[in-house]
Amino acid sequence: MGYLSDIEIARAATKRPILEIGAALGIPPEALLPFGHDKAKITADFIANIETRPAGKLILVTAINPTPAGEGKTTTTVGLGDGLNAIGKRAAVCIREASLGPCFGMKGGAAGGGRAQVVPMEDINLHFTGDFHAITSAHNLLAAMIDNHIYWGNELDIDPRRVTWRRVMDMNDRALREVVASLGGVSNGYPRQTGFDITVASEVMAILCLARDLEDLRARLGEIIIGYTRAKAPVTARDLKADGAMAVLLAQALLPNLVQTLEYTPAFVHGGPFANIAHGCNSVMATRTALRLADFVVTEAGFGADLGAEKFLDIKCRQAGLAPDAVVIVATVRALKMNGGVTKDALGSENVEAVRHGCANLGRHIANVKSFGLPVVVAINHFVTDTEAEVRAVQEFVAGHGSEAILCRHWAEGSAGITELATRVAEIAERGAAQFDFLYPDDMPLFEKMETIAKRIYRADEVVADASIRERLEVWEKAGYGHLPICMAKTQYSFTTDPARRGAPTGFPIPIREVRLAAGAGFIVAICGEIMTMPGLPRVPAAETIGFDARGEIHGLF
Repeated sequence: MGYLSDIEIARAATKRPILEIGAALGIPPEALLPFGHDKAKITADFIANIETRPAGKLILVTAINPTPAGEGKTTTTVGLGDGLNAIGKRAAVCIREASLGPCFGMKGGAAGGGRAQVVPMEDINLHFTGDFHAITSAHNLLAAMIDNHIYWGNELDIDPRRVTWRRVMDMNDRALREVVASLGGVSNGYPRQTGFDITVASEVMAILCLARDLEDLRARLGEIIIGYTRAKAPVTARDLKADGAMAVLLAQALLPNLVQTLEYTPAFVHGGPFANIAHGCNSVMATRTALRLADFVVTEAGFGADLGAEKFLDIKCRQAGLAPDAVVIVATVRALKMNGGVTKDALGSENVEAVRHGCANLGRHIANVKSFGLPVVVAINHFVTDTEAEVRAVQEFVAGHGSEAILCRHWAEGSAGITELATRVAEIAERGAAQFDFLYPDDMPLFEKMETIAKRIYRADEVVADASIRERLEVWEKAGYGHLPICMAKTQYSFTTDPARRGAPTGFPIPIREVRLAAGAGFIVAICGEIMTMPGLPRVPAAETIGFDARGEIHGLF
């Protein structure tokens, strides 16, 4: 039996006018700024007026460490939202926007899959409402103003050797990681080494996703540290008088985007910071708005729970005043077999022992999430190659860890295939079992925060950092930044910094290569191992198979 591709399913869907989707949440037409008939932004005035409403239940969807076998976290997030509506709950979905880099690279899009998708899938995976372009422009405006200030006399005495603000673009391009700018003579400025990051790694992206409103956005933009003077004093975007223009460029992008799932569940698709380089969650404004409009809000955090969920809880929830009522950890039999040592080409054959062995990775994530005081349910995202014995092995393992694992068939069946999980999640959330607390307090020293994450979440035995890194952290503490949370930037594929070490290793070091102060976003970035802030394309990028067919329709998106 052949299956339709994601794009074929999405293209065949009958969408409702976006005004109807908004009306289902009680959003009046005048509070929507339509982009065509099937997507819209929600106005700032409306969002401000509903801020005092009681919040609905917040469900966080996370996953085991990603593998080439696939886990389906976004698909499960969308499916669970549809499932909650199917059992009579008023639910909405909150996910991130897709970056063009991975869309044309290896990962593909970010709109879910099968019968659990948000639409219009093609728009969401491409330019959408232009948010990422606005972020790229605001970021690069600041970069241009830095070099322009230096060119015209450098009144602030910026040290060109200590400019830390790089440029960005929303594409994977390894050739731009390290570049020399301003070559070509006196009229082009002062040559210096710099580089590009991908847009989703920009502090501007993180700021947009953590800001509560336009005023907060501008204040955070002004706090961005772009480099240092020759006397080693920090220079901010506010010092360069760039924050106002940046806020103007971002004003519309700050407004949450409203679309729909294939089953007409309202979906807020807004923001998209990477989860290994940044904090990996959709925007605070979208999440808080959805919570004031729906009884249940299902959102996701990027990659595995060691990255996305930890940052969602310790960064986003800390800054936004949020607290999840339940957590769903997504796993697949295929991915667990890979964690158990099975190669990708052998995943179609039953191997119960490999499943049991690979469940160690799942068990680590269950224990970690529970350590935050949160109830956990495991969603087994079904594949046709799964056998009853393999599924039973996962369920028995999870039961032994004090949780339950529920088989979900939403990819093939939509909401009908996930009502069991929806019912159980609703019961847990409505029971009020969560006793959420952060992993570490605000007043813990910065290096101890890094050690706490590394030892309690990753199970490392030490954090390795040069004396210069420790000294920089101490300087930041003395400057008043010691209360900030930590954003660990490491590989998503492993608890370690080695992407090849699957499963649940223990007793390894976490090397900190570099630390960055994201003063506007409000966190400290610790770059671990060989993580890159500008990814490269794979040997065979997805872009090679994307194009138009004979009917003029896009093909190859997934």
